[in-house]
Amino acid sequence: MEVMPSTLPEGESVPADGALPRTSLEALGRAPFGAYVHVPFCTVRCGYCDFNTYTALELGEGASRTTYADTVLTEIALAQQVLGDGGPALETVFVGGGTPTLLPADDLGRVLDALGSTFGLADGYEATTEANPDSVTPQSLRRLRERGFTRISFGMQSAVPHVLATLDRTHDPDRVPDVVGWARDAGFDQVSLDLIYGTPGESLTDWATSLDAALACAPDHVSAYALIVEQGTALARQVARGEVATPDDDLMADMYTLADERLGAAGLAWYELSNWARDDSARCRHNELYWTGADWWGFGPGAHSHVAGTRWWNVKHPAAYADRLASGHSPGHGREVLDDETRRVEQVLLESRLHDGMLLERLDADGRGAVDALVADGLVLPAPLDGGRLVLSRSGRLLADAVVRRLLP
Repeated sequence: MEVMPSTLPEGESVPADGALPRTSLEALGRAPFGAYVHVPFCTVRCGYCDFNTYTALELGEGASRTTYADTVLTEIALAQQVLGDGGPALETVFVGGGTPTLLPADDLGRVLDALGSTFGLADGYEATTEANPDSVTPQSLRRLRERGFTRISFGMQSAVPHVLATLDRTHDPDRVPDVVGWARDAGFDQVSLDLIYGTPGESLTDWATSLDAALACAPDHVSAYALIVEQGTALARQVARGEVATPDDDLMADMYTLADERLGAAGLAWYELSNWARDDSARCRHNELYWTGADWWGFGPGAHSHVAGTRWWNVKHPAAYADRLASGHSPGHGREVLDDETRRVEQVLLESRLHDGMLLERLDADGRGAVDALVADGLVLPAPLDGGRLVLSRSGRLLADAVVRRLLP
């Protein structure tokens, strides 16, 4: 059995009762509030994945899919004790993984019910679950919708069999149009498809095939992520042994450009570097919480949370997570209280990726001094320094990390 090494930072210790600093509690409610629920179970481990997920063989004793929803309910009760009554209602809920839909739809529904009864769900709330195409049925999708989920995101990744095989994805690509149709029939407000580009052996023609297949499903939202070869994964070892080629940066740039052209022509506009939506209402509002520095509580093993300048993260293994909660203790592994400069730097890192842009007032004097050269290089769009916003051009999106390095010298 191969166990993924822990990548959690240490930080400072989390109090046994999970208590937050007074300053964070006093500021709760000034920003939108959401909930993330991590479901760490997968049928197989994909070779490129370094997420905190476990197959049945890797799970070991002390953790179970059948009791997982009840364990999360215990952390929800803890969150209520920490945050107290009168906190903000949840604008968004996002259930990710792993493969959340390996749990019964009613288990996911019980978690959503508990979040609603504990914190309240704001009018027009967004509740998303991720799903693999081979982990849902028409019946399970109808039940998820009945239990209050409004949005579903399918892990399509590719429509090309040899690309899926390299990624260790097990679903039949022909099933994707079926599951999208089932989700529509079930009444989901929004349907999203996730794609990955730059897989070893994937050609530009292969990528075009996947884009065309995704667009044929008429999704409301598409996420397209460049493959990153993460240390410690099976794919990284294959690359190191020379069994597969390292993703080619120039080809990946061509793939991004093609995606932006094809998606834009189909009426999906980019609103974040890797995300396109049919209109503003189809944006993933939960992810926008992350990108704009809002607040959320992350439930589940390895989940990260942020409330008004305090960030913390849970222990990684499902058994350790369950043990902490069963003993009446917070599952928090570590935390950090962010100072003003750290928060400013993170705002620049995240908001510069957005179509809505970043307020130029976020920049210090050195960063503001770099803007004119970035405009001259065609990497950002012209904007007044006084009250303006920095927005990346398409060329700037391809070089977003380099742009940020110039803004944060």
